[in-house]
Amino acid sequence: MTYHQPVMLNECIEQMNLRPDGTYVDATFGGGGHSRAIMERLGPDGRLIGFDQDEDALANALGVPNFILIHENFRYLKNYLRLHGVRHIDGLIADLGVSSHQFDVADRGFSTRLNGDLDLRMDRRQEMTAKDLANSADEHELTRLLRLYGELPNAYQMAKAICKARGEKEIATTFDLREAVSRCLPRGMENKYLAMLFQALRIEVNGELEALQALLQQATEVLNPGGRLVVMSYHSLEDRLVKNFFKTGNFEGKLEKDFYGNPIVPLRLVTRKPITASETELQTNNRSRSAKLRVAEKI
Repeated sequence: MTYHQPVMLNECIEQMNLRPDGTYVDATFGGGGHSRAIMERLGPDGRLIGFDQDEDALANALGVPNFILIHENFRYLKNYLRLHGVRHIDGLIADLGVSSHQFDVADRGFSTRLNGDLDLRMDRRQEMTAKDLANSADEHELTRLLRLYGELPNAYQMAKAICKARGEKEIATTFDLREAVSRCLPRGMENKYLAMLFQALRIEVNGELEALQALLQQATEVLNPGGRLVVMSYHSLEDRLVKNFFKTGNFEGKLEKDFYGNPIVPLRLVTRKPITASETELQTNNRSRSAKLRVAEKI
């Protein structure tokens, strides 16, 4: 079983505009697919720094001298680059979301199809799990999370069902959670609603949107002029943050202008619309259906 099949690999690498002597960051190393493709295009003076908070990814590290793999969340980008003597980079790629490997290991809790611990932590060194969240958050907080991060139309009903179920017994596994909300799943849309529920809990447990905002801001600061940010997202919450930041330099999407009416922005859009997967890839890699690739360049 492969660890992870990267979505739109060729498109991502092409958009990075790689130079053989450049310094680059793969913020979501995972199975190392993007990193291997980048290393093939780097010369002996080129350098690549990978980040991954999941200890399982460390087994995929590339054994070459001009590659470093940092076992940390990409929200600490600037700190760890500085620790390794890197002040500026020529490009960064981030393939957001969950890897195929994480979905395929039942006890990680990412899959709605496999029964295992309700964990959902990307970094298993952190304390809070989805089980803790599902069993401790009050109904009001659960409703807010499911509405905000899962975009669930029936967030209140689901939160109420979870609170009722945990009153009878602890929600400890993925199937416990499925059973708790079973009556809230519209016929024919069970899998979609479960995916939205798991997404909401996962985003909260891992602080994913806050981490993404930190990454985008820090990456823009360390990028050399002409350096590129290549970011692939898989749901509208992530994509909206990336789109707004690339266009306006902030997450609200409010364009600020100087005295002369010129936009004050740190980045130039390379792709006005997101790049999506080809028909061929859609047929071979199901995960590519929701992928949106956006690219911006430091001014």
